[in-house]
Amino acid sequence: MSIDTRPLAIFLMGPTASGKTALACALSEAFGLDLISVDSALVYRGLDIGTAKPDPATLQRYPHALVDIRDPGQAYSAGEFRTDALAAMRASTARGRIPLLVGGTGLYFRALQSGLSSLPAADPAIRARLTAEAAADGWAVLHARLAGLDPAAAARIGPADAQRIQRALEVIEISGEPLSVLQSRGQDQSLGWRVLKLALWPQDRAILHRRIEQRFEAILAAGLIDEVRRLLQAAPLDPELPALRAVGYRQALEWLARPGQPLQELRDKGVFATRQLAKRQLTWLRAELDARHLRMEAPDLDARAASAIRDFVRLN
Repeated sequence: MSIDTRPLAIFLMGPTASGKTALACALSEAFGLDLISVDSALVYRGLDIGTAKPDPATLQRYPHALVDIRDPGQAYSAGEFRTDALAAMRASTARGRIPLLVGGTGLYFRALQSGLSSLPAADPAIRARLTAEAAADGWAVLHARLAGLDPAAAARIGPADAQRIQRALEVIEISGEPLSVLQSRGQDQSLGWRVLKLALWPQDRAILHRRIEQRFEAILAAGLIDEVRRLLQAAPLDPELPALRAVGYRQALEWLARPGQPLQELRDKGVFATRQLAKRQLTWLRAELDARHLRMEAPDLDARAASAIRDFVRLN
């Protein structure tokens, strides 16, 4: 019988506001794990309040790789994440430690586990035209167009997800084939680690919704609006940049563009958008059939997660 000699790694996944960061820090301290962020917003410097980024004291005590590695004006792709995450995992393994990858960006986790299909490079002219069409007609119209050309991709992409709608239509124009077809041809690039997947899951969705409301209210109180103003003053930024389309930032930009609107409107839209994000994250997690679900509200959550890790290490 062959022996699996691959090194160990742990994934800690879950929807926004489920308590991933606090649990990851506790597990890092208990087991000497190296933390690697799997979050498409935490990569950006200056996006601190709206992302609920761990504060400097926490990051000093519990360093997270792949936090604050890009300026807001820079793009960061799933392919770049995979390259950076693999390098961080290899460095952790070389130190004789176990990497713990924590976050809620499903696309990044998928890219890391299975690799990426070979897609055509971006075409600035096509992107500019699609952006102009969206400005005139709305992204919902372009989403409907995508549904006619690639129903499978449209089913995965929300009608307000401008970046992914644009990319899917761009790929179709360049290649003549649906994005979903090209993605299905991607070569398997299986991860070279044995992985324990821990997924935080709400037993009661209402509790998650309350946490989302409380967190967004805390983000507003901490100065989200001033943070967005500082970002805009620091450098001219395209509102369609991935950094500024992150939940909370997109709503704050829209609110600032309409002076005189009540703050409650920003609060309500931000909470709604965050709930929608959590819903998408839970849909993705439901498909992770090999993940061990942990009830996020459980009073003994830390102990349950620690027990799962001890068993994983002992059996491997």
